[in-house]
Amino acid sequence: MRSKNLEMKAASKSTSGLRMVQTTTVRSATAELATRPVLPRLDSTLDAGLDVALDPELNVALNPDLNPGFFAPLVEAAPFFQTLTIVIPVYNERNTVLTILERVLLADTLGLAKEILVVDDCSTDGTWDVLQRVDWEQVWQEQGERVRVLRHDRNRGKGACVRTALEEAKGELVLVQDADLEYDPGDYPALLSPILDGRADAVFGNRFHPGAHRVPRLYRFVLNRMFSILCNLLTSLALTDVTACYKVMRRDMLDELQLETNRFSMETELTVKLARTSARIYEVPIVYHGRTYAEGKKISWVDGLAACYHLFRYRFF
Repeated sequence: MRSKNLEMKAASKSTSGLRMVQTTTVRSATAELATRPVLPRLDSTLDAGLDVALDPELNVALNPDLNPGFFAPLVEAAPFFQTLTIVIPVYNERNTVLTILERVLLADTLGLAKEILVVDDCSTDGTWDVLQRVDWEQVWQEQGERVRVLRHDRNRGKGACVRTALEEAKGELVLVQDADLEYDPGDYPALLSPILDGRADAVFGNRFHPGAHRVPRLYRFVLNRMFSILCNLLTSLALTDVTACYKVMRRDMLDELQLETNRFSMETELTVKLARTSARIYEVPIVYHGRTYAEGKKISWVDGLAACYHLFRYRFF
């Protein structure tokens, strides 16, 4: 009986020893596989003494050290952008236009050069005279940012101002900036980052977010939300704020949309036409200092009706 117990203990020890040896062998094999390259280089294969006849051009194509583009098909590079065109439509903003231009000149554009195009929509309050008193050539020499001032011979609307600016624009990205101080150029980095990172083709600002912002009148908030929901239903998008001014887009994609509307309905037309493309759209929270009509706000209920008309027109016709 005692001899049997000793035999069982000896067998158990030999079995556990065998398991330890097997475990050590498996771990060594795993470590070897982990350090072994998934795609063995051809030069190391040749160094191993194997008789392999290979075209030298193929060796260069498959060797990561010799061909920098070896992994290019695996990761799509982000488009390269150099210049941001900032379009500023202006109508009767003599008290704010120079302030917004100063803020735009100082704004951070994440390394992009700025091309600033101001389009005066035949202002009647002296805005054009204010713009003419500034030596923009000197501003360019001192700031390194080029500002061009254009003028309509009659009032045509915000959409027409944007089209006029696009005829002169050179930048690969386009951003529209209102001249009334409601929108803060400090939001430029947030608006540009998704595009520069290669994650988006267009970025929309969102005024209705949980962060700090001026509380709008209830009726304006409700109308904005109702219009955005209607637009989302017709375009299959899920935007929070369709009518926000801040929209940044790639210039080539914006040109393909062929915008037509002259007034504030440009925001609606752009959104509907963009929804028909394969554009990747991002939305980011923005600062919004909304004005009252007493402070100079110009959009009216007529523009709201026009936006609804253009929503159905560009969606179904």
